[in-house]
Amino acid sequence: MSTVPFLAEFDSNSQEFFLAGVIRPHSVDEIGSSICIFRKAIDDVRGVLYINIKRLVQMNNTAFQAFARVVLDTCRTRTDLRFVVVTSSVVGWTEHMFKHLSSIEPRVTVEVYDSGFYPGQSFVEDPSFIPILRTQTKMTWRHERTILPRHGMRRGIVMADICCGIGDFALLVKKEFRPGRIVALDHSRASLAYAREMAASFDVADIEYTYGDASEMLLEGNQFDLVTCRHSLQIFNRPDMILKELFRICKPGGRVYITNEKNSHCLGEPRSQSIQWTYNEVAKLFSHFEMDVELGPKSRRYLTDAGFDDILIESFMVTNLDGDPQDFADVIAAWENVYVEEMAVRRGDSSDFIERFRQGFRDHIFAALHPKGYAGWPIWAASGRKPS
Repeated sequence: MSTVPFLAEFDSNSQEFFLAGVIRPHSVDEIGSSICIFRKAIDDVRGVLYINIKRLVQMNNTAFQAFARVVLDTCRTRTDLRFVVVTSSVVGWTEHMFKHLSSIEPRVTVEVYDSGFYPGQSFVEDPSFIPILRTQTKMTWRHERTILPRHGMRRGIVMADICCGIGDFALLVKKEFRPGRIVALDHSRASLAYAREMAASFDVADIEYTYGDASEMLLEGNQFDLVTCRHSLQIFNRPDMILKELFRICKPGGRVYITNEKNSHCLGEPRSQSIQWTYNEVAKLFSHFEMDVELGPKSRRYLTDAGFDDILIESFMVTNLDGDPQDFADVIAAWENVYVEEMAVRRGDSSDFIERFRQGFRDHIFAALHPKGYAGWPIWAASGRKPS
């Protein structure tokens, strides 16, 4: 996996000192300038100094001891100052290394910023959801395979699939379009384990499945011709942070492709009123957990604000007529299980609300399986070009 270069810098506005990349000096003198930046940061700060090591890929003992000595010396002379080391589970060794400091100095604490990760993330990372994710991808792929070439997909490109989930999209892309390289990244170990297992079962060995956080990727900038991120911005409470990273790793002239939903536009007939009410409530429920399943039509604004140009946006409706209607019904049943049994219960909704909420999903299933029925799930696909 590619890494960012060694970096040491201080942001006075956030009182945050950053260390990133690979720090492996033979002697302390080699990192003297970085130590000076660290000491200046300490001199400038009152209250709390945050040490951000979320992108610290490697650090040898020489470097660690040098920075640790400065921290401990400061704690003895500055009773007004404390240190908060912010790390990530993606580079788990940093937590263990810096925990040693907090064990000997109470004014040093270590926070694994993604230990709770994003609000609501646990609902969509449940391994029991894996089979239905495969069905969803099968349903959307019928549309996306014709859309993707308009958004930068072509043979031989270098591609990243960020928030790849169970990896089925990357497999389909590999078979259909034959990119030269695919890096597929996700923050769920269970999903990645499944992805690797599926790739092996299909005898696909050259998809680089990678554990990582989409908002703080340990990937070099400007290296991918196409970056995809499907059905993911809508489940993060800070989609702008994800887009900033997608922009960074995309090559100038390359494209970033995203798909998102607008759940309040899910529809069905017969029993349309019940269905419409429930999906309006789905949007409110996700908003409660700081997720936005209405993001689809907002894609143009998000891509523009992130710095992209030549923005393309289109929508398609996944329906019960796309293949087997039972597939559509199975997806709705899985949504009912997660949205009603877990999310609404977690929010503390009343039994009367839950029963009405549940009925809308069952009416959507009824519409999907009715011999004269119609059921739809709308998706927005958009992409933007990173300016050259």
